[in-house]
Amino acid sequence: MIVGLGVDVVDLARFERAMTRTPRLGARLFAPEELVVDGEPRPIASLAARFAAKEAAQKAIGTTAGTRWIDFVVLQAADGKPRLELRGTAAEHAAAIGARALHVSMSHDAGIATATVIAES
Repeated sequence: MIVGLGVDVVDLARFERAMTRTPRLGARLFAPEELVVDGEPRPIASLAARFAAKEAAQKAIGTTAGTRWIDFVVLQAADGKPRLELRGTAAEHAAAIGARALHVSMSHDAGIATATVIAES
């Protein structure tokens, strides 16, 4: 059963400006394993899609109280699909609503990154 749904979009140009203007922003928004892919810095469009997934996950679990951005971690499963891992307070909030699985889909095109998260019991 679906216990939560979240959707978010991110303007790529605005996100890139924010990341450039505030060098420490990446470390506040992303876990270290999210910032690199194959030993190289992750492209800005991919980071923006991950940020959209974090926002969508907050909406899916129904709260942001006490959570940190790095409590929502978008990883890549062995089959290449994105996988959302909740840590700390975010994991506690998900458990409180009975969310046992999170499904995430991300995309970026035409200057926009988007993500949808479904929380399932």
